[in-house]
Amino acid sequence: MGIEIQPNINNRENDSTVVFAAAAPVILGLQPSALVDHAARVDRSLLSRIPGEPGGSFPVAVEELNLILDEVNTHFLASPETSSPLKTNAGGSVANTIRGLAAGFGVTCGIIGACGDDDQGCLFVDNMSSYKVNLSRLRLKSGPTAQCVCLVDELGNRTMRPCLSGAVKVQADELTTADLQGSKWLVLRYAIFNIEVIQAAITLAKQEGVSVSLDLASFEMVREFRLPLLQLLESGCVDLCFANEDEAAELLGGEDNADPESALEFLANHCQWAVVTLGSKGCIAKHRKEVVRVPAIGEAVALDATGAGDLFASGFLYGLVNGLSLEDCCRIGSCSGGSVIRSLGGEVTPENWQWMYKQMQIKGLKIPEPQYGVRDYWSSWR
Repeated sequence: MGIEIQPNINNRENDSTVVFAAAAPVILGLQPSALVDHAARVDRSLLSRIPGEPGGSFPVAVEELNLILDEVNTHFLASPETSSPLKTNAGGSVANTIRGLAAGFGVTCGIIGACGDDDQGCLFVDNMSSYKVNLSRLRLKSGPTAQCVCLVDELGNRTMRPCLSGAVKVQADELTTADLQGSKWLVLRYAIFNIEVIQAAITLAKQEGVSVSLDLASFEMVREFRLPLLQLLESGCVDLCFANEDEAAELLGGEDNADPESALEFLANHCQWAVVTLGSKGCIAKHRKEVVRVPAIGEAVALDATGAGDLFASGFLYGLVNGLSLEDCCRIGSCSGGSVIRSLGGEVTPENWQWMYKQMQIKGLKIPEPQYGVRDYWSSWR
């Protein structure tokens, strides 16, 4: 079924045994394909030269990925935080959320998926394991690891171009109840090319009493594959759903009343918790009959919106597993989402975790015990 992966995986051979930690992670993330992000700040003229609409996430072939990476060298914007045009680290929406929960909130987390036996796979494993994310459910397979180019314009808006063609991934029939046993939440991202493994994971989660969180991924994904998404939501198996404003509009299919509030009501009819994030306007959320509106963190300067929704989910889920109110879950999510947009890429820096803890302290929110690389920063000001 898989192997327990250590940071140095090049000398590991495929195995049919999974070795799980004694205690299951509280939160698991399903990312069928491990993915490496290449983030770069670029001038907007580049966006008109690549496939897909600016601002969303559109799959590309490996040849297109390489062409985009070549173009970055002549279109990148100089940044004081990096001497290289590209910032490369473990990526993917689910990985961003899981890493945020482990690094910034001290929640025990794990990843279900597969990574390739290449340099990109090693990078993914090294990055995630450095935050003690449990990788015993990550299968090592022969083949390439998925990659994504994250292009950030002058205003901090990001355009994603994932390359998943040929990348290794975990298949639906490889999942078992052992992957889910003992955990509380399963984090998913909607993607039509992963629909079979998503459905299988949800079925197993429900058998094990694990709650399911679903992110709607991108407005293009919702627009092009709305019917399977509606079927997924109407199944009643999704407990928590996150959508941003653009995804919410596409979810309602161009109806006249396709505003965030209507989308929230629609999601809440099918999920216990529904959240629509509104960028600089904050978020709205509903649980049963309770509806809250929480403003964004005014002190957050957006250099790169990559990972904002992913890290919002980290904070919100931290609140849920700690039994906090709906409003406080949103307030923490606003703080964590605000922390990642202060630098390039979907990984929060130690300095920006420190910034988040200060915002939480100001707002009277319970500050978590941070983990590993951010602990020194936390103790320096507490």
